[in-house]
Amino acid sequence: MKIDKDRRLVVLEEEHEGISPDELKDELPERQPRFIVYSYKYQHDDGRVSYPLCFIFSSPVGCKPEQQMMYAGSKNKLVQEAELTKVFEIRNTEDLTEEWLIEKLGFFH
Repeated sequence: MKIDKDRRLVVLEEEHEGISPDELKDELPERQPRFIVYSYKYQHDDGRVSYPLCFIFSSPVGCKPEQQMMYAGSKNKLVQEAELTKVFEIRNTEDLTEEWLIEKLGFFH
């Protein structure tokens, strides 16, 4: 999702199905922030499978300060409205890997 500056709204930019975190990172702009809601198939140590809904705030280094402030100011409201609990932030799109996401989700289990 991105912010439509003129309308002052968070809008859906793209929707993907069956995309891995590694494929997702290739879809993200390198120098623009984005909000990502991602359902991930998480394999627990005891064999159970869950599908946590993750909110990822991509705020790459090199973004315009105005954009960073606009996105950072909207993030908490969006997370609150969507009632998301697994909230992560990346500063470099290259960091968005399956290993990174598993490590972050491991904190919750």
